[in-house]
Amino acid sequence: MQIWVIRRVIVGVVLAVVHAVAAGPPRPPVTRIEVVTDRMHGVDIPDPYRWLEDQQSPETRTWITEQNSYTRAILDAIPGRDRLRAQLERLYRVDFQSPPTVRNGRYFFMRRSAKQDQAVIVVREGADGPERVLVDPMKLSPDGSVSARIMNVTPDGRILAWAKRKGGEDEAEVSFLDADTGQALADRLPRGVYYSVFVLPDKSGFLYSRRRAEGTRVLEHRFGAPIDEDRELFGAGIPDEKLTWLQFSEDGRFVAAFVNDGAGLDVRSRVYILDRSARGEFQPLITDLPASFDGGFGGHTLYLRTTWDAPNRRVLAIDLENPAREKWREVIPSSADSVIMGMIPAGHRLLVSFLHNVSTRLAVFGPDGKPVRDISLPTLGSGYFVRGTWESDEVFYGFESFAQPGTVYRYDVTTAKQSVWHKLNLPVDSNAIATTQVWFASKDGTRVPMFVVAKKGAKPDGNRPLLLTGYGGYGSIETPWFDPVAAMWVDKGGIYAMANIRGGGEFGEKWHRDGMLENKQKSFDDFIAVAEWLIANKYTRASRLAIEGGSNGGMLVAAAATQRPDLFRAVICQNPHLDMLRYHKFLKAAPWVKEYGNPDVPAEFEYLRKYSPYHHVRDGVRYPAMLFTTGDGDTRVAPLHARKMAARMQAASRSGLPVLLRYDLIAGHSGSGALSHFLDQKIDEMAFLYAQLGLTP
Repeated sequence: MQIWVIRRVIVGVVLAVVHAVAAGPPRPPVTRIEVVTDRMHGVDIPDPYRWLEDQQSPETRTWITEQNSYTRAILDAIPGRDRLRAQLERLYRVDFQSPPTVRNGRYFFMRRSAKQDQAVIVVREGADGPERVLVDPMKLSPDGSVSARIMNVTPDGRILAWAKRKGGEDEAEVSFLDADTGQALADRLPRGVYYSVFVLPDKSGFLYSRRRAEGTRVLEHRFGAPIDEDRELFGAGIPDEKLTWLQFSEDGRFVAAFVNDGAGLDVRSRVYILDRSARGEFQPLITDLPASFDGGFGGHTLYLRTTWDAPNRRVLAIDLENPAREKWREVIPSSADSVIMGMIPAGHRLLVSFLHNVSTRLAVFGPDGKPVRDISLPTLGSGYFVRGTWESDEVFYGFESFAQPGTVYRYDVTTAKQSVWHKLNLPVDSNAIATTQVWFASKDGTRVPMFVVAKKGAKPDGNRPLLLTGYGGYGSIETPWFDPVAAMWVDKGGIYAMANIRGGGEFGEKWHRDGMLENKQKSFDDFIAVAEWLIANKYTRASRLAIEGGSNGGMLVAAAATQRPDLFRAVICQNPHLDMLRYHKFLKAAPWVKEYGNPDVPAEFEYLRKYSPYHHVRDGVRYPAMLFTTGDGDTRVAPLHARKMAARMQAASRSGLPVLLRYDLIAGHSGSGALSHFLDQKIDEMAFLYAQLGLTP
C-alpha cells in the first residue's frame, strides 16, 4: 500500500474553551487538521486527525484536557444534577454479593456494601458461618482505583488466587493468599492479561495461561522459583490472534486447553488434553472441526457444548479414558427453535440454559442427557447457571429481568430445594413496569424482535422520550436484564427498548453470521428499522429518541447516526471502534478481523469502507447530539477511535447540538471497578440525555 501525506495545518493554536461575551453556550475547541491520505487498493482515504492516534504526545494530552474542559462546561451546567445524583445513588448504592466459589465447605465471594466503592473478597466458614475479609482493595490505592477479583481457589479451600487490577485496564497482577491465616504468599504474577490460573493439587505450583506478544501461552510455575524459570507447556506456534483458556478436572488429573479465535461463534476451535498422571504433554483432541467448543469436566468425562453440525449448539460427552471420536456421545441434541446458551456439569448432572425467542429456560439433565426437571422462573427474563462442581449437589443460578433486580439462588440439584443466596434490594416497584416483546420487519423483510419497557398502562402517544439500545456482534446474546438506568427512565415516564439485531447469537449461529463480515450492514439496517418502527407506531418521535451502545454497540450507534442522522436526537457512544480501516492495527484488535473483516484484503476493504463511521461523517450535516466516552484505561479498544471521531464530528456537524468527548484518565473498557467512578459517568450520561430529550430529574 502506498501512502502520501498531505499537510494542511490550520493556522493558530488549539483553542481552550471560551465563553463569548454575548450569551450562548460554550463552543468546542478547534482541533488542528493535518490530513494524512492512505492509498488503499487504488482508493485515496483521507484521515484529517491521524495525529490524535498518538495518545502520549504532548499535543494530544493538551487536546484531551481542553476537550474535557469543554465537556464539563456543558454537562455541569445542566440543571438538576444534584437530584439526578441522589436518584442514581439510591439505585446503585445497595449491598451487593456475588455467587460464591465453594471449596471444602468454605464460601469465597465478592461483597460490596452500599457505602463501599470497591468489592472486597470474603470467605465464609460454611453456608451460614462466620466470615472474614481476605482482600480489601480499598486499602491498596489512595484513590480507590484498584479492584480485586477471585481467579481460583484450591479444592481444599486453603489457597486463593486473586487478581489486582488498576483502573479499567484488562491487565492485572495475580497474587496468592493462605486462606487459613490471611497471609499473602511470596509468589505473584506480574501485570499482564491472564485467562486461567490453577494451583496444583499438591500445591507445589500452579498452571496459568497468559497472553503475550507472540500469543497466549500455558506455563507452569513452581512456588518459590523465579518467574523467568516458568516452564512453557503449551502454545508454541499458536499465533497472537488465538486465545487459550484452561479447564481442570476436580482431581487435577486432566487439563483441557481450548484454543479459540476470540471473535464470535464462527470459529474453528481446537481442544488439547493434558493427562498429568502420565507426565506427558498436551495432546490434540479436536483440531479439524469447523466449529466452536467449550465446556467442563464431570469426573473424567469432558462435556462439550458445540456448534459442530448444530448451529443452535448441542452437548457431547467424551470419556477421556477412551477419547476416540467414534466413542463420543451426543447427550443433548440441538433444537430447531432454541439455542443452548450455557452448560455446566454439576452434582453429577448437566445444568443447561436454553434461549427461545430471547427468553431463557433452565433445565436439569442426567449425565446421559435424560431430562430431570425444569427450574421454574418467575417471568420473562434471563436465567443463568453460575457456580457448581461435579461432586456437590449445591449449585447457584441467577435470574433478572427488566423489572426484577438480580437474584442469586442456592439450588440442590437432587432435591430441587432452593433458597435465596442474595437479592438486590432496590427501591423499584416491579409491578409498575411492563415488558412487551414486539417483532418488526427489517429492510430486507427479516423479522427482528425487540423488548419495549414502559410503565404499566402507558399508551403510545408519539411524544414519549425513548432510549434505544442494541449490540449485534460476536454472537453475543442480549436477554432481558435489570438496568437501574432503564428503571429510572421508565419511572420518569420514558420508554426503554432493546433490539435483538442480527450479528448477535439470539437465534443461533445463522443469526450471528447474518450480521458479521460482509453482512455487517444488516446489523445497522435492523437498528435503523427499529427506530423507524418505534416512530411509525407512535412510541416516540425523532426529536425524543436517543440511542446508546458500547464497544461493538458503540460502533452500531455511530453507524446509525452517520447513516440516518434525521432519526435521532441524542447518541451515547461508549468505548467504540469507529475507524474500521485501521482498527486492526491497535491494541488487541487483530483477532477481530474474523468478525468484521480485514481492510488490507481488497474485497473486505470494500464493505468496511461502506460503513466505517469515521469515514462517513460529512461536513454540513445536522447530526444528533453526541457524547463519546473512553479513556486511557481502555487497553482493549483503542481510545483513539473516540478521539478522532469527536474531532471530526465537532468540525462537521451543523445542527448546533453538542458533540462531547468524556475522556476518563482511569476507567477502561469495562469501567474502573469503583462505584463512585461509575456513578460519575452515569450521572453525566443521564444529564446529557435529560437535557437533549427535555426531561427533568
